[in-house]
Amino acid sequence: MREFLLGLRLLVGSGRGNRVRFALMAAGGAVGVCCLTIVLSISGILEARDARTAAREPEFSKSAPGGSGAYGFTIQRDDPFGSRQFTRVFLAPGTDRVPPAPPGVNRFPRPGEFFVSPRLAEALADYPGLKQRLPGRQAGVIGREGVADPDELFAYVGVSRAMIPEEGHRFNTYGDPYGVGPTVEASALEIVRFTMIGVVLLPLGVFLAVCARLSAASRARRLAALRLLGLSTKGIQRVNAVETVVAALFAGLLGLGLYTVLNQVGAKIGLPGLKWYPEDATPDGTTIAVCLIGCPLLAWLVGRVSVREAARSPLAVRRTAVQRRPSRWGFIPLLAGAGIGVGYCVAGATGHAPRDTALSSVLIPSAVLLVGAGLALTLPVLAQFLSRRVAASTRSFTLNLAMRRNEVESGSALRVATGLVLVVFAGSLTQGVLIELDQVYRPDSPVQEYRIARSAVSERQVRELGRIPGVGAQVVEAWSWTDPEEEHYVPGASVLIGTCRQLEFLAPGAEGCVDGKSQRLRSPYPSDDQQLLPGEPAPFRQNGAGRERMWKLTVPHGVVKVPEDGSSIVDGNSGIIVPPSAIPAGARFKGAEVVLASASDTDTVRSVLDGIGAVAPTVEIIPGVLNIDGIRQVALIKSLLGVGMVLGLVIGVAAYLVAAGDRAVERRGQVTALTLLGTRRRTLRAVQVAQVVMPLGIGLVLALVTGKLVESSYLVTGGGDVFWDGDGVPLLIGSALGVVGIAALGSLPLVGRRIDPELIRRD
Repeated sequence: MREFLLGLRLLVGSGRGNRVRFALMAAGGAVGVCCLTIVLSISGILEARDARTAAREPEFSKSAPGGSGAYGFTIQRDDPFGSRQFTRVFLAPGTDRVPPAPPGVNRFPRPGEFFVSPRLAEALADYPGLKQRLPGRQAGVIGREGVADPDELFAYVGVSRAMIPEEGHRFNTYGDPYGVGPTVEASALEIVRFTMIGVVLLPLGVFLAVCARLSAASRARRLAALRLLGLSTKGIQRVNAVETVVAALFAGLLGLGLYTVLNQVGAKIGLPGLKWYPEDATPDGTTIAVCLIGCPLLAWLVGRVSVREAARSPLAVRRTAVQRRPSRWGFIPLLAGAGIGVGYCVAGATGHAPRDTALSSVLIPSAVLLVGAGLALTLPVLAQFLSRRVAASTRSFTLNLAMRRNEVESGSALRVATGLVLVVFAGSLTQGVLIELDQVYRPDSPVQEYRIARSAVSERQVRELGRIPGVGAQVVEAWSWTDPEEEHYVPGASVLIGTCRQLEFLAPGAEGCVDGKSQRLRSPYPSDDQQLLPGEPAPFRQNGAGRERMWKLTVPHGVVKVPEDGSSIVDGNSGIIVPPSAIPAGARFKGAEVVLASASDTDTVRSVLDGIGAVAPTVEIIPGVLNIDGIRQVALIKSLLGVGMVLGLVIGVAAYLVAAGDRAVERRGQVTALTLLGTRRRTLRAVQVAQVVMPLGIGLVLALVTGKLVESSYLVTGGGDVFWDGDGVPLLIGSALGVVGIAALGSLPLVGRRIDPELIRRD
């Protein structure tokens, strides 16, 4: 108790500087706790969304749909609306009684009425034509418990039993946990967790340790004085623990308060692909315990290590004796993590790449942690070694002074440079994750198609669809008519009404196309029994006013060679490309479709879908190889990775600013003494820049090498085609040079103009 009271008195009564240091420790720790809470709350957001989705999922009955005494009937339709998914759940009462109300509404929807989510209600106000997909009248808005997230387009539609098709299902109640998949697949969630470890948690641990060691030199001298006055070693540790633990507790409370404010703001703004209710991200008991117990425990451990020298050799600390060499045990985790990376890279280079296995899911995250910890622990050793070599060989006074200071205080390099070093290391990891995402969710075809019934859009809408940014080709596809009463099989023909440029986009590598001329499409391996012969007629039915008209196309003799792996719309067996000028004016073929085509990357697909939604929001879009859920997951994962990178950057820059500022304050006495001895301020600024840039440069080189090593090992185990990402090296090198430049500029103001001789007095 005596040491505890002494620690409190030193905390509040040892001058303004000590109180400012305490405030900085608490504020810096609060930023770290807030970032930690954000990372830990991501899983809670996803789990809350999955729980609401599962709670509204009908539990299907095993009986046949047509059986008597059914409790209820349902069928679900998922359609794209822009780049988002529009879900309609059609519900019909059974023959005996009305089923219970689904989650989010107060009663079961009657036939002819529907309930919509809040976002869908806004969409109906903006696009009244969207109501055509919802038969009946709007009876209300679905509450939060029935909507997966605030941005979901979802509706319960009440219909009669006769309107439920045969593929519909009987259901008894709601809450089938196996009815739908998770918001983020398990493999994708593992990617997010893996990235967060390297991008956020590693820099966060360094940052919290830096905050716990603010003004370490002055605090060590003060504790050494108490040790010389007779306080025991354990007493010294308890006094020091009071300040660090109390600051960490304040930091935890402030961080949770800051997170609460950010959660409210973030829930209103949302992220691309992810919106949530504020209650979904409320910290649970585990998160609060980690923040209020784990962070003070980390501060206590760091403080215990830092006070060891003051308790063991108080006289050496008071007289500022030469520090011991930093421990070289830090090379062990660095070599171990790098060894794992080298092993996987060698396996990939020799053609024995291990795919996604349970062992890899443990070894790769372990390699990230080991390399990250090794970067932090070996930096002081390497900085001291190189500083001694440079100081012994240089004749520059500025460089000699800077290197001697780094040699004496090599531990300060750990605090100043490690945060930025880990940011560059995390950037390499994120780059590897983005490459794997591109491999996993990239469509097999380079061309993405969007089919829309020609009868559902006007001439004006057709023209506007062709002008959507990202659309590379717009054609009309129609199919010839065959008499169903014909005894013998008659091959049909599909017609593409378009130009050669559009055909080239749909089937890159097509040869022999001539503009203004009808031609057959032939693949390298055509099926002759599915083709009409040149000169034979192919009849097409037209939608006429009151009666059907026929238009006959004579199968041309000219041939366009198309590749076998072209677009699915390009039929190399029975396809014919016809120029628009050859079609009768105003002709509309029965069953024809407008087909848009674009590149298949997710950003282009999202843009084109949004453009279609703006031109014709109520039409049904039949996508080719499009995976709306995959696009949503890519957007969500990229958003989470973006959050992680922003948090990592904030933590890294904050760690640098806090450590560099604290180091400059502690060195004010040394700078003042050098100034009184006649050293120019320009020289002192150059010394300060050299002191920061040298250890930072060493760390960045290590981060680039080990980061690429771990990234490559991650890609090797991902099972994709890309193992060695050479294209990303210039970006990482540019980022490292930018970090060095920012650190150098940030070091210039740390040497002030004012000379205060009081700073060099003896304690």
